[in-house]
Amino acid sequence: MPQGGPASLQARLYPLNEIAGGMGPLSVTLNDNVSGHASFSLTYAGEQLQGEATRVGPQYRGFGKVHKEVYGDGRMPAGQRGIASAAGARGLYVNCEYAIMASNRGAGACLFSNGAKYQVHFGS
Repeated sequence: MPQGGPASLQARLYPLNEIAGGMGPLSVTLNDNVSGHASFSLTYAGEQLQGEATRVGPQYRGFGKVHKEVYGDGRMPAGQRGIASAAGARGLYVNCEYAIMASNRGAGACLFSNGAKYQVHFGS
């Protein structure tokens, strides 16, 4: 999430396995409320998922688990760490981990409850 004033940040999710490949790339919207939290929303397979994203510190317990499940290791890019989760009315959910660097650029990973794995890219 961006730091500073209220802002909207777009992210792109790119497939990393066959399940995700069946859906193709996804777009995510984060609306930052300047308090370290943001609303998090995306559409997956026609289901609207809503949730939140939160900046976390370097000692946040369990950080790296999603990255490890998606990439096979727990190494995250350097930057301000964050987590994001969203769920839909039909039971689908997603958990993401990311790191934002300067100029609101960043990277991370998302893991969906159906096994879809995605790489996350923030910024332009």
